[in-house]
Amino acid sequence: MASIPAAVDDITVRLVAAIILVLTTVALLTSAWSLYAVLAADFTIRAALGPRHSPIARLAGAIRPRLTTPARPTPFAPKRFAATMGAVMTAIAAVLLLLEGSLGAVVGVPALVIGVAMIVFPLLEAALGFCVGCRIFAGLMRLGVIPDDVCLECADISGRTRAALAAR
Repeated sequence: MASIPAAVDDITVRLVAAIILVLTTVALLTSAWSLYAVLAADFTIRAALGPRHSPIARLAGAIRPRLTTPARPTPFAPKRFAATMGAVMTAIAAVLLLLEGSLGAVVGVPALVIGVAMIVFPLLEAALGFCVGCRIFAGLMRLGVIPDDVCLECADISGRTRAALAAR
């Protein structure tokens, strides 16, 4: 699909994570199942159609030119996997919170756990550039669950190692 990029700007990705961090914090504090549903939809759009179609990614893209940090391309495949994880987690949180009225605390605790994870994960990405979903993606590649051809740059760590050493 033409709108799915091979690489994205890491700084823009971190801005997306910061926006998600704000929204997931509000969702957790207010138990807003509808906000989790909106987040699930945006994650799904980003994973299925690419960042150009995601309202949150578009907002981050509008903010990005105001930052003077140079672009840092990063493979999109692991970020796409992370967005898929975000879609699943926020969709589950939305359903659990929607059912909480009828099922009570049975679903409230798992929704809380997901809500906390959905704050910690984007916080790590936004503040430190540490993508939990990307690490899981890399582990699945090492195990052969995700084939190397899904992300050739991810599979060839030697190129990234040489680039990191050259930057020193």
